[in-house]
Amino acid sequence: MKGNWLQYIRGIVTVKLASGDADIFLREAVPALELWDIGYGPGGRLTFRVTVPDFFRMRPALRRTGARIRILDRSGVPFQMARLSRRKTFAAGMLGFVVGLFLLSTLVWDVQVEGTQQIPKDQILQAAKAEGIYPFQWSFRLKDSTALASELAQRIPGVSWVGIDKQGTRITITVVESAKPEQLPPQTPRDLVAKSDAVVSRIVAENGRPKVQRNQRVRAGDVLISGIVGEGDRTKAVVSKGEVLGLVWHEYRVVSPLATKVKGFTGMDNERSYLLIGNRALQISGYGQPEFALSEVIPDVNRLKIGGWTLPLGIYKEREKEVSLEEHTLTVAEAKEAGLKQARADVLRKAGSGAVIKSEKLLHEQSENGKVVLNVLFEVEQSIAVERPLIQTAPSAPLPPSGKGGASGQ
Repeated sequence: MKGNWLQYIRGIVTVKLASGDADIFLREAVPALELWDIGYGPGGRLTFRVTVPDFFRMRPALRRTGARIRILDRSGVPFQMARLSRRKTFAAGMLGFVVGLFLLSTLVWDVQVEGTQQIPKDQILQAAKAEGIYPFQWSFRLKDSTALASELAQRIPGVSWVGIDKQGTRITITVVESAKPEQLPPQTPRDLVAKSDAVVSRIVAENGRPKVQRNQRVRAGDVLISGIVGEGDRTKAVVSKGEVLGLVWHEYRVVSPLATKVKGFTGMDNERSYLLIGNRALQISGYGQPEFALSEVIPDVNRLKIGGWTLPLGIYKEREKEVSLEEHTLTVAEAKEAGLKQARADVLRKAGSGAVIKSEKLLHEQSENGKVVLNVLFEVEQSIAVERPLIQTAPSAPLPPSGKGGASGQ
């Protein structure tokens, strides 16, 4: 087909030469008119296509050749408009749909906040609402994004920059909070004491006086680094600082099952589709599908976009995959190793950062009721120092000398 979009706009008529000599007609018409798709249809009659303006200019050639034509088909914009004019209700509904879609696309449907950590999002949304940024607000009523961001930054205390990005019907408010210096609580003189029974393996005093030595056994509450420095009358209370590591013993009772369940997919799945209109979803496919006892749902949302505008319409697809739980049987050795691995991770988590397991000793092992029961003793090198405020007692006032000015007892 030779027809293009310009010819479609002008209107296209498919014509059949009902009588007359086709060769003579073509010699008359081709130089003056634009014909295409020229051929011979059933019965050997000439058929061709011509635009509406050329159709009306074809009459002189028909009269000169004595030919008659028959219209087979009409297509193009003029005929579509004519059909719509006869179906006014449909045309009005279509126009109303386009107008409604345009009006919905000029509304703000969603306001999101990003970048905030200390400032509550509700506070930012409240300030944005005061500037006219809220759901179901007309986009044309909003000020320029730069002006809105500047005014919003003045309304919210504790921010250094605010950015506003409008994508279709969604507005994203990005906040950069002001950097505040870390406010450290006032430090009072204190000791570093042991938080558990241990054997000291390393002690480094940055401030204060060490009270214990390496390889010395301490009990919970013993002073490790004292906050009292100096001798005699020349003493001073300071904030003790330093690092004290010690060997601490942790006894664990581990229960590890011999049978575990592993999640897998059977390959069966269900797919459902929903029509999104604003924040509501209407199911349009996927009815009557089998139900799964165990399943996992994978969502997929596609919003309709026109240029840079995201419309409040779209398609939401759900893929529900059937899940199966397969029982995996372990040997006693495998269950034992799995339980020890879990216990090691737990003891290191509780001991704190930098903790190291120096040794472990299996105290008891027993298999019963499909489980392996272990009693394990871990020797862990960890930080054992915690702060304790230093309680100072005021020195007692000296007694006045006996004699003049003093009280005498009888």
